Amino acid sequence: MNTQKTFHILIPITVCLLVGFLSAIATQSSVLTWYPQLAKPAFTPPNWLFAPVWTVLYILMGIAAGLVWNKGYYHKWVKTALYHFGFQLILNAAWSIVFFGMHLVLPALLIIISLLILLLFTFKWFKVVKPEAAYLLFPYIIWVAYASALNFEIWRLN
Repeated sequence: MNTQKTFHILIPITVCLLVGFLSAIATQSSVLTWYPQLAKPAFTPPNWLFAPVWTVLYILMGIAAGLVWNKGYYHKWVKTALYHFGFQLILNAAWSIVFFGMHLVLPALLIIISLLILLLFTFKWFKVVKPEAAYLLFPYIIWVAYASALNFEIWRLN
């Protein structure tokens, strides 16, 4: 792997992990206090699973964005793909802040549904630019769809 490609991959990984770290700050206290008191569906995963899953997803997201960026930022499709990626990353962080930080389940549901839709557009644009990058987003799409169902059920049950 050449130096430029390495740079183009390491920077987005770092940005994604930083977003994950900041989201974890918003999440930390609520996971121990507010979240356990909520009625949750039977398909709720154990709390210990979230951090490793999100870490892997943020790394895959960063690699995917880096592969797209490496195709040349001057290209309009690359820019379009990365703009979609950036906006979905903002929604990703916003969801954690709204759900865990502010304890607003319904607004968080609206955010995560928006995130899922934007993520599907991101997948589409990544596929146009670099199909391998798009497929790296597939676990993230599945997880966000699952988290959307979980958020919906928590809203419904509470």
